[in-house]
Amino acid sequence: MGMKTTFVVQTFVLKRKRLSPGDREVAPTESGALKKAQAMATRLPGTAALRIVADDETGELESATILGQFGEVPDDFADSLQGG
Repeated sequence: MGMKTTFVVQTFVLKRKRLSPGDREVAPTESGALKKAQAMATRLPGTAALRIVADDETGELESATILGQFGEVPDDFADSLQGG
């Protein structure tokens, strides 16, 4: 049972005047995710860089950590990560 760490950039878009999750993009490194999120936030309402740790075999989520948030991110975004 090996743990795998993945770095993801979560984008946010406006739908019906509310922030909603948009696309997700994988980044090769933590710093890469932060740089990509910061750059994408210049043309989107908001982005977040995340570190996802999951079991390599089962896919079971071990942890999800927000590395950085840029622009507008929903108030309950951090809570939604903890809730799964």
